[in-house]
Amino acid sequence: MLILTRKKDESIIINGNIEVRILEIEDGKVSIGIKAPKEVDIFRKEIYESIEEENMKAAKIESNIDEVGKLIRGK
Repeated sequence: MLILTRKKDESIIINGNIEVRILEIEDGKVSIGIKAPKEVDIFRKEIYESIEEENMKAAKIESNIDEVGKLIRGK
């Protein structure tokens, strides 16, 4: 993990086309702004993990459905 120190209104550039800027620091909270191309998906980590978990569940259900179909068809 890369650790950087930034002050308000300072930013970092990722991959030449994503800018992460510190907008505000107040009461132990940091507001950040992210400027990125439209095709770049940006999620809060807890939302991303939730999406991944749901995708895994869906894949498992789909796999189970395929197995049931094979049993019904006798294959």
